[in-house]
Amino acid sequence: MSGGWLVTGAGGMLGQDLLARRAAVGAPAVGLDRTALDITDPAAVRAALAAHSPALVVNCAAWTAVDDAEAKEDQALAVNGTGPRVLAEACREAGAVLLQVSTDYVFAGDAVKPYAEDAPTDPRSAYGRTKEAGERAVLDVLPQTGYVVRTAWLYGAGGGNFVRTMMRLEAVKDTLDVVNDQRGQPTWTVDLAERLSDLGEAALAGSAPAGVYHGTSAGETTWFGLTQEIFRLLGADPDRVRPTTSAEFVRPAPRPAYSVLGHDRWREADLIPMRNWQVALGEAFPALLAAEGRSTVTGQ
Repeated sequence: MSGGWLVTGAGGMLGQDLLARRAAVGAPAVGLDRTALDITDPAAVRAALAAHSPALVVNCAAWTAVDDAEAKEDQALAVNGTGPRVLAEACREAGAVLLQVSTDYVFAGDAVKPYAEDAPTDPRSAYGRTKEAGERAVLDVLPQTGYVVRTAWLYGAGGGNFVRTMMRLEAVKDTLDVVNDQRGQPTWTVDLAERLSDLGEAALAGSAPAGVYHGTSAGETTWFGLTQEIFRLLGADPDRVRPTTSAEFVRPAPRPAYSVLGHDRWREADLIPMRNWQVALGEAFPALLAAEGRSTVTGQ
Protein backbone atom coordinates (compact mmCIF):
# COMPACT_ATOMS: atom_id res chain seq x y z
CA MET A 1 0.00 0.00 0.00
CA SER A 2 2.33 2.67 -1.27
CA GLY A 3 1.70 6.03 0.36
CA GLY A 4 -0.33 4.51 3.20
CA TRP A 5 0.34 4.15 6.91
CA LEU A 6 2.42 1.60 8.79
CA VAL A 7 1.77 0.93 12.48
CA THR A 8 4.47 -0.81 14.54
CA GLY A 9 3.57 -2.49 17.82
CA ALA A 10 0.19 -3.17 16.22
CA GLY A 11 -0.67 -6.03 18.58
CA GLY A 12 -0.89 -3.76 21.60
CA MET A 13 -3.91 -1.96 23.01
CA LEU A 14 -3.23 1.35 21.26
CA GLY A 15 -2.03 -0.26 18.05
CA GLN A 16 -5.26 -2.24 17.75
CA ASP A 17 -7.40 0.85 18.22
CA LEU A 18 -5.33 2.88 15.76
CA LEU A 19 -5.75 0.22 13.08
CA ALA A 20 -9.50 0.22 13.78
CA ARG A 21 -9.60 4.01 13.48
CA ARG A 22 -7.79 4.01 10.16
CA ALA A 23 -10.17 1.37 8.84
CA ALA A 24 -13.15 3.40 10.07
CA VAL A 25 -12.03 6.48 8.10
CA GLY A 26 -11.58 4.40 4.98
CA ALA A 27 -7.78 4.43 4.98
CA PRO A 28 -6.65 1.09 6.41
CA ALA A 29 -3.09 0.90 7.71
CA VAL A 30 -0.63 -1.97 7.66
CA GLY A 31 -0.06 -3.24 11.18
CA LEU A 32 3.07 -5.11 12.27
CA ASP A 33 3.30 -6.56 15.76
CA ARG A 34 6.55 -7.36 17.53
CA THR A 35 6.68 -10.85 16.06
CA ALA A 36 6.44 -9.38 12.56
CA LEU A 37 8.93 -6.53 13.05
CA ASP A 38 11.76 -6.02 15.51
CA ILE A 39 12.16 -2.24 15.47
CA THR A 40 15.70 -2.54 16.86
CA ASP A 41 16.85 -4.37 13.71
CA PRO A 42 17.87 -1.81 11.05
CA ALA A 43 17.79 -4.30 8.19
CA ALA A 44 14.34 -5.55 9.15
CA VAL A 45 13.00 -2.00 9.50
CA ARG A 46 14.39 -0.93 6.13
CA ALA A 47 12.91 -4.05 4.54
CA ALA A 48 9.50 -3.33 6.06
CA LEU A 49 9.50 0.23 4.75
CA ALA A 50 10.67 -0.94 1.35
CA ALA A 51 7.91 -3.55 1.21
CA HIS A 52 5.08 -1.19 2.22
CA SER A 53 6.36 2.25 1.10
CA PRO A 54 4.42 4.11 3.80
CA ALA A 55 4.00 7.86 3.76
CA LEU A 56 3.72 7.76 7.55
CA VAL A 57 4.82 5.41 10.33
CA VAL A 58 3.27 5.37 13.80
CA ASN A 59 5.47 3.69 16.40
CA CYS A 60 3.31 2.06 19.06
CA ALA A 61 6.01 -0.48 19.91
CA ALA A 62 7.49 -0.02 23.37
CA TRP A 63 8.89 -1.67 26.47
CA THR A 64 6.07 -0.79 28.88
CA ALA A 65 7.05 -2.90 31.92
CA VAL A 66 7.90 0.13 34.05
CA ASP A 67 9.18 -1.74 37.11
CA ASP A 68 11.13 -4.35 35.14
CA ALA A 69 12.98 -1.55 33.37
CA GLU A 70 14.68 -0.62 36.64
CA ALA A 71 16.66 -3.87 36.56
CA LYS A 72 16.76 -4.23 32.77
CA GLU A 73 17.40 -0.70 31.58
CA ASP A 74 19.63 -1.79 28.70
CA GLN A 75 16.88 -4.03 27.33
CA ALA A 76 14.27 -1.31 27.75
CA LEU A 77 16.57 1.21 26.09
CA ALA A 78 16.97 -1.06 23.07
CA VAL A 79 13.20 -0.95 22.45
CA ASN A 80 12.38 2.55 23.70
CA GLY A 81 15.51 4.40 22.59
CA THR A 82 17.36 2.49 19.90
CA GLY A 83 14.18 1.31 18.18
CA PRO A 84 12.82 4.82 17.56
CA ARG A 85 16.23 5.94 16.25
CA VAL A 86 16.30 3.00 13.82
CA LEU A 87 12.78 3.87 12.67
CA ALA A 88 13.64 7.57 12.35
CA GLU A 89 16.71 6.86 10.24
CA ALA A 90 14.74 4.51 8.00
CA CYS A 91 11.96 7.10 7.67
CA ARG A 92 14.50 9.75 6.73
CA GLU A 93 15.88 7.51 3.99
CA ALA A 94 12.38 6.64 2.76
CA GLY A 95 10.95 10.15 3.03
CA ALA A 96 8.27 9.06 5.51
CA VAL A 97 6.78 10.94 8.46
CA LEU A 98 7.17 9.34 11.91
CA LEU A 99 4.80 9.62 14.87
CA GLN A 100 6.44 8.36 18.06
CA VAL A 101 4.26 7.57 21.08
CA SER A 102 5.91 8.63 24.34
CA THR A 103 5.00 9.10 27.99
CA ASP A 104 4.51 11.43 30.95
CA TYR A 105 7.38 9.60 32.67
CA VAL A 106 9.86 11.85 30.84
CA PHE A 107 8.95 14.51 33.42
CA ALA A 108 9.96 14.61 37.08
CA GLY A 109 6.34 14.56 38.20
CA ASP A 110 6.79 17.35 40.74
CA ALA A 111 4.97 20.17 38.94
CA VAL A 112 1.97 22.07 40.29
CA LYS A 113 0.43 23.02 36.93
CA PRO A 114 0.08 21.07 33.66
CA TYR A 115 3.34 20.34 31.86
CA ALA A 116 3.61 22.27 28.61
CA GLU A 117 4.90 20.47 25.55
CA ASP A 118 8.19 22.42 25.77
CA ALA A 119 8.66 21.95 29.53
CA PRO A 120 12.10 20.58 30.47
CA THR A 121 12.22 16.80 30.80
CA ASP A 122 13.73 15.21 33.89
CA PRO A 123 12.87 11.50 34.10
CA ARG A 124 13.21 9.83 37.50
CA SER A 125 12.93 6.20 36.37
CA ALA A 126 14.70 3.88 33.95
CA TYR A 127 11.53 3.66 31.89
CA GLY A 128 11.34 7.45 31.67
CA ARG A 129 14.98 7.74 30.67
CA THR A 130 14.58 5.18 27.89
CA LYS A 131 11.47 6.88 26.52
CA GLU A 132 13.20 10.26 26.65
CA ALA A 133 16.03 8.75 24.57
CA GLY A 134 13.45 7.72 21.97
CA GLU A 135 12.00 11.21 21.87
CA ARG A 136 15.42 12.79 21.36
CA ALA A 137 16.26 10.35 18.58
CA VAL A 138 13.10 11.11 16.61
CA LEU A 139 13.37 14.87 17.03
CA ASP A 140 17.09 14.91 16.22
CA VAL A 141 16.91 12.67 13.15
CA LEU A 142 13.64 14.10 11.81
CA PRO A 143 13.45 17.78 12.81
CA GLN A 144 10.89 18.54 10.09
CA THR A 145 8.94 15.28 9.90
CA GLY A 146 9.23 13.77 13.40
CA TYR A 147 6.35 13.94 15.87
CA VAL A 148 6.33 12.88 19.52
CA VAL A 149 2.95 12.32 21.20
CA ARG A 150 3.19 11.90 24.97
CA THR A 151 0.37 10.07 26.66
CA ALA A 152 -0.40 8.67 30.11
CA TRP A 153 -2.75 6.52 32.16
CA LEU A 154 -3.92 4.58 29.10
CA TYR A 155 -6.81 2.14 29.26
CA GLY A 156 -8.83 0.26 26.65
CA ALA A 157 -10.61 -2.97 25.84
CA GLY A 158 -7.69 -4.45 23.92
CA GLY A 159 -5.27 -5.18 26.74
CA GLY A 160 -4.48 -5.21 30.44
CA ASN A 161 -4.71 -1.88 32.24
CA PHE A 162 -5.67 -0.23 35.53
CA VAL A 163 -9.35 0.29 34.67
CA ARG A 164 -9.94 -3.34 33.74
CA THR A 165 -8.02 -4.48 36.83
CA MET A 166 -10.22 -2.36 39.11
CA MET A 167 -13.33 -3.72 37.38
CA ARG A 168 -12.21 -7.24 38.19
CA LEU A 169 -11.29 -6.40 41.77
CA GLU A 170 -14.66 -4.76 42.40
CA ALA A 171 -16.30 -8.13 41.86
CA VAL A 172 -14.18 -9.93 44.46
CA LYS A 173 -13.13 -7.33 47.05
CA ASP A 174 -15.30 -5.73 49.72
CA THR A 175 -13.05 -2.67 49.79
CA LEU A 176 -10.08 -1.41 47.80
CA ASP A 177 -7.24 0.83 48.99
CA VAL A 178 -6.10 3.07 46.12
CA VAL A 179 -3.47 5.81 46.09
CA ASN A 180 -4.79 9.35 46.24
CA ASP A 181 -1.51 11.28 45.91
CA GLN A 182 -0.76 10.75 42.22
CA ARG A 183 -2.58 13.03 39.78
CA GLY A 184 -3.06 12.38 36.09
CA GLN A 185 -5.41 12.10 33.13
CA PRO A 186 -7.03 8.73 32.40
CA THR A 187 -6.94 8.36 28.61
CA TRP A 188 -8.96 5.99 26.45
CA THR A 189 -6.89 4.40 23.69
CA VAL A 190 -9.77 4.94 21.24
CA ASP A 191 -9.58 8.70 21.84
CA LEU A 192 -5.80 8.70 21.49
CA ALA A 193 -6.03 6.66 18.29
CA GLU A 194 -8.40 9.27 16.85
CA ARG A 195 -5.98 12.08 17.70
CA LEU A 196 -3.02 10.18 16.26
CA SER A 197 -5.01 9.60 13.09
CA ASP A 198 -5.94 13.28 12.82
CA LEU A 199 -2.40 14.43 13.58
CA GLY A 200 -0.93 12.08 11.00
CA GLU A 201 -3.27 13.40 8.32
CA ALA A 202 -2.44 16.98 9.29
CA ALA A 203 1.28 16.18 9.21
CA LEU A 204 1.02 14.78 5.70
CA ALA A 205 -1.03 17.81 4.64
CA GLY A 206 1.65 20.14 5.99
CA SER A 207 -0.70 21.82 8.49
CA ALA A 208 0.73 20.33 11.71
CA PRO A 209 4.15 21.56 12.83
CA ALA A 210 6.63 18.82 13.72
CA GLY A 211 7.59 18.36 17.36
CA VAL A 212 5.94 17.41 20.63
CA TYR A 213 2.22 17.03 21.34
CA HIS A 214 0.47 15.82 24.48
CA GLY A 215 -2.14 13.12 23.92
CA THR A 216 -4.10 12.85 27.16
CA SER A 217 -7.69 13.52 28.15
CA ALA A 218 -8.83 16.85 29.55
CA GLY A 219 -9.35 17.23 33.26
CA GLU A 220 -7.47 15.41 35.98
CA THR A 221 -7.98 13.05 38.90
CA THR A 222 -6.11 10.59 41.12
CA TRP A 223 -6.06 6.80 40.91
CA PHE A 224 -8.45 6.89 43.87
CA GLY A 225 -10.80 9.27 42.05
CA LEU A 226 -10.63 7.16 38.89
CA THR A 227 -11.47 3.99 40.84
CA GLN A 228 -14.44 5.67 42.50
CA GLU A 229 -15.73 6.63 39.04
CA ILE A 230 -15.25 3.03 37.85
CA PHE A 231 -17.28 1.77 40.81
CA ARG A 232 -20.01 4.32 40.11
CA LEU A 233 -20.25 3.21 36.48
CA LEU A 234 -20.45 -0.41 37.65
CA GLY A 235 -23.37 0.44 39.92
CA ALA A 236 -21.18 -0.23 42.97
CA ASP A 237 -20.77 1.94 46.06
CA PRO A 238 -17.83 4.34 45.49
CA ASP A 239 -17.29 4.47 49.26
CA ARG A 240 -15.91 0.92 49.04
CA VAL A 241 -12.81 2.60 47.57
CA ARG A 242 -10.54 3.96 50.32
CA PRO A 243 -7.78 6.54 49.80
CA THR A 244 -4.21 5.70 50.67
CA THR A 245 -0.72 6.98 49.84
CA SER A 246 2.05 5.91 47.48
CA ALA A 247 4.14 5.07 50.55
CA GLU A 248 1.82 2.12 51.13
CA PHE A 249 2.52 0.72 47.64
CA VAL A 250 6.27 0.98 47.15
CA ARG A 251 7.33 -0.12 43.66
CA PRO A 252 10.78 -0.52 42.06
CA ALA A 253 10.18 2.45 39.74
CA PRO A 254 9.07 5.77 41.24
CA ARG A 255 5.68 6.95 40.00
CA PRO A 256 5.23 10.61 39.02
CA ALA A 257 3.16 12.39 41.66
CA TYR A 258 1.88 14.80 39.02
CA SER A 259 1.33 13.66 35.44
CA VAL A 260 -1.07 16.32 34.17
CA LEU A 261 -0.12 17.43 30.66
CA GLY A 262 -1.05 20.62 28.80
CA HIS A 263 -2.49 20.51 25.29
CA ASP A 264 -1.77 23.88 23.68
CA ARG A 265 0.08 22.57 20.62
CA TRP A 266 -3.00 20.90 19.14
CA ARG A 267 -4.37 24.34 18.35
CA GLU A 268 -1.25 25.15 16.32
CA ALA A 269 -2.24 22.23 14.08
CA ASP A 270 -5.87 23.45 14.07
CA LEU A 271 -6.86 20.27 15.89
CA ILE A 272 -9.03 19.91 19.00
CA PRO A 273 -7.51 18.39 22.18
CA MET A 274 -9.18 15.36 23.72
CA ARG A 275 -12.40 15.54 25.69
CA ASN A 276 -12.81 15.20 29.45
CA TRP A 277 -11.67 11.90 30.94
CA GLN A 278 -15.00 11.20 32.70
CA VAL A 279 -16.99 11.63 29.49
CA ALA A 280 -14.59 9.33 27.65
CA LEU A 281 -14.68 6.68 30.38
CA GLY A 282 -18.46 6.64 30.30
CA GLU A 283 -18.45 6.08 26.56
CA ALA A 284 -15.71 3.44 26.81
CA PHE A 285 -17.47 1.47 29.53
CA PRO A 286 -19.67 -0.81 27.39
CA ALA A 287 -16.60 -2.06 25.50
CA LEU A 288 -14.69 -2.51 28.75
CA LEU A 289 -17.59 -4.44 30.27
CA ALA A 290 -17.77 -6.66 27.21
CA ALA A 291 -14.04 -7.32 27.41
CA GLU A 292 -14.50 -8.39 31.02
CA GLY A 293 -17.59 -10.46 30.31
CA ARG A 294 -19.76 -8.34 32.61
CA SER A 295 -23.07 -6.54 32.41
CA THR A 296 -23.74 -3.03 33.72
CA VAL A 297 -25.12 -4.45 36.98
CA THR A 298 -22.48 -5.01 39.63
CA GLY A 299 -21.79 -8.64 40.49
CA GLN A 300 -23.12 -9.99 37.21
